[in-house]
Amino acid sequence: MKIKNIIDLHTHGIGRYDTKTNKPEDILNMAGLHAKAGVSAILPTIYSGSIVDMRKNMETVKKAMEAQKSGGWGQGIELNSKLNLSLVTCYSSLILGVHLEGPFFNPLRCGAQDKAAFIKPTIPNLKKLIDGYEDIVKIITLAPELPGALKVIEHCASLGIRVNLGHSDATYKQALDGKKAGAKGVTHLFNAMRPFHHREPGLTGFGLLDKDIYIEVIADGVHINSEVLKMIFKIKPLDRILLVSDSIKGADNKKTAKLKKQGVLKGGLTTITQAVRNLKNLGIPKAAVMQTAVDNPKRYLP
Repeated sequence: MKIKNIIDLHTHGIGRYDTKTNKPEDILNMAGLHAKAGVSAILPTIYSGSIVDMRKNMETVKKAMEAQKSGGWGQGIELNSKLNLSLVTCYSSLILGVHLEGPFFNPLRCGAQDKAAFIKPTIPNLKKLIDGYEDIVKIITLAPELPGALKVIEHCASLGIRVNLGHSDATYKQALDGKKAGAKGVTHLFNAMRPFHHREPGLTGFGLLDKDIYIEVIADGVHINSEVLKMIFKIKPLDRILLVSDSIKGADNKKTAKLKKQGVLKGGLTTITQAVRNLKNLGIPKAAVMQTAVDNPKRYLP
């Protein structure tokens, strides 16, 4: 597929690779496979884990970014860890930094994430997590209702880091408080959050109804029902929709999503380019779809 400047702000993995690694070549291979699928740039997304493990994963992405800058990139090729990455000069999706999905989450809305890894949102914990990596941390997702979360949001905003609300049991008011503190987005709308209710719309309703907040949308046809996808595009301002894949290891466009135990969705198995096709097939205009996959994510990044 021809490269069309598509940007994926939420991808954990693809093919045989994901961000739970200490090998920079794994991240480069992720970038190469995304490029082969037609994605121009990616924001590798780090799973919740111990601070030590998350920092190791961030260091790996940072080394992959440095390898790209020095000419060590690959498109659709699998690099061997023994290779000199600086000798690899093929095209790849540009690695933009990292998206930290956690670890400041509500255990009630853990989804497929490991709730044993969740910790309290405090400034000291945040500093331990991102110290030395502030330049590559572009987005962090957290639950705004947790004690201390608002101060963490304010601090991240002061550093120029975009804050998304997610894996959260927040009420509408708590979500609004998160926005007032500096949050700008909602991670994978409808998933791993308090469901919409006519007497308490929660984070889901907030994401849909607030005119300023950006929302991530996974359009694989599983994470969000097709009719609900149509509803989102009718209700939400077009310039506030971010199309993402939430892809994980094993993603190959042959399936749509991976289930964990008890029907919990573990992640997406399609690339964002397949999501683009899915939306077009639903009758959403091409220009609108491409805005959510190209223009909006480019504008959202700090």
